[in-house]
Amino acid sequence: MIELDFYGTLVAASLVLLLGRGLVTRVGFLRSYNIPEPVAGGLVVAVLLLILRTFDIEVRFDTSLQTPLMLAFFATIGLSADLASLKKGGRVVGVFLLAVIGLLVVQNAMGIGLATLLGLDPLMGLLTGSITLAGGHGTGAAWGAVFSEKYGLASASELALASATFGLVLGGLIGGPVARLLIKRVQVPGCNPQQAPRLPRGFEQPNKERSITPFSFVETLALIAVSLLAGNLLNGVLHGTAFELPTFVCVLFVGVVLRNSLSALGLYQVFEREVSVLGNVSLSLFLAIALMSLKLWDLAALALPIFIILAVQALVMALFAIFVTFRVMGSNYDAAVLAAGHCGFGLGATPTAIANMQAVTQRYGPSQIAFLVVPMVGAFFIDIVNVIVIKLYLALPFFAAV
Repeated sequence: MIELDFYGTLVAASLVLLLGRGLVTRVGFLRSYNIPEPVAGGLVVAVLLLILRTFDIEVRFDTSLQTPLMLAFFATIGLSADLASLKKGGRVVGVFLLAVIGLLVVQNAMGIGLATLLGLDPLMGLLTGSITLAGGHGTGAAWGAVFSEKYGLASASELALASATFGLVLGGLIGGPVARLLIKRVQVPGCNPQQAPRLPRGFEQPNKERSITPFSFVETLALIAVSLLAGNLLNGVLHGTAFELPTFVCVLFVGVVLRNSLSALGLYQVFEREVSVLGNVSLSLFLAIALMSLKLWDLAALALPIFIILAVQALVMALFAIFVTFRVMGSNYDAAVLAAGHCGFGLGATPTAIANMQAVTQRYGPSQIAFLVVPMVGAFFIDIVNVIVIKLYLALPFFAAV
């Protein structure tokens, strides 16, 4: 057993990012299919750790930094949210949310149908649907406990975590290829000679240089820290009430309020370039730690029928993004970037969605609407509508008899 402490894990995560950058730069396949750098590096390390485990060598990381990095990322999403811009994208947010809800319904119907067809408990099908795919590890663990205690489903928590791991891996892998396929059908903004070049905003192109100063850096760091503190306090106040929300949603909400309140009062204008730098650093390190810490042997523990269900779910996600998300969002370049993002949090999580879109926009050019819509839907709405959809399925007479 090799255990890395906080500092060792931070060094390892940094090396994973450098490895991912090197792989994407040098391997044409990864670059062509827009595979995010943290995903490329993280999966290579996860596979190496799987090989080491066959020799009875296991490496454990200190993941205590993972949650603060994720919350810092969502804080920067909130600090980047200009309400005036959000009003302009109101209709687009609504349309994308409908597409997201449609996928949740399809995922659960597909999971239940395949589980029944394969002779499994239909609850397993629901657990391999939107609970673990769109919901991720947190939602999966919570519902796994419910299924074990209330419905007597054996090993529900283990199945939930393994399914969420599968989704996280596939979510980071299929988004780029889906976008590549769709972009062939549209005109990329950067290829239009009549369109003036536009500087990237926010998280669109993380590798573009952005001017910063030490003082502005500290100012932005202070705003993120306030968002984290106030968001955690708000989460504590709401805990156990009808208005309880995930911590990252509270942090994002505080960031939105902080940015727009300071602007409305004329006290301070958030430096978006600084926010994007810190947000991209937090996102990259979070994904690196999450992916290099994956226990791929948990996937090997999945029974063949469950693996079949999850493989079909990944295929359904890709087809849904191509034939539904892309079309309802306008069948243009922005729609292609949105489709890549939908693959990210339709199977994994919002950070994976952002990484997918960054891999696309870094190569083809900015998509402001995509980076406006996906974080808002992925942070504010996905968990809420997912719970509603899950409870509606559980209320069916089909499950009442279980």
